[in-house]
Amino acid sequence: MQPYFYSFSEFLAMGKHGVFVWSCWAITVGMLLAFIWYSRQQRKTLLKQLAVQQARQAQRPAKAKTRKPSSVTAAVPKSEG
Repeated sequence: MQPYFYSFSEFLAMGKHGVFVWSCWAITVGMLLAFIWYSRQQRKTLLKQLAVQQARQAQRPAKAKTRKPSSVTAAVPKSEG
């Protein structure tokens, strides 16, 4: 069995396609890293917003859990008969 590339420089050149191959790799890895960074930033922002919302809700006075029934009744049209 013979190796496809005999040296590291041949491996980097990839048979004169190295520029295309390695630029695609760089773009792909860059996009994955950017996605990971963006997702972490969104998570931090969401956790901060949730903490603020919980703090606001904790400061609100507790409302009565039982509500009085409304005295307004729906008007039902009479059927002709």
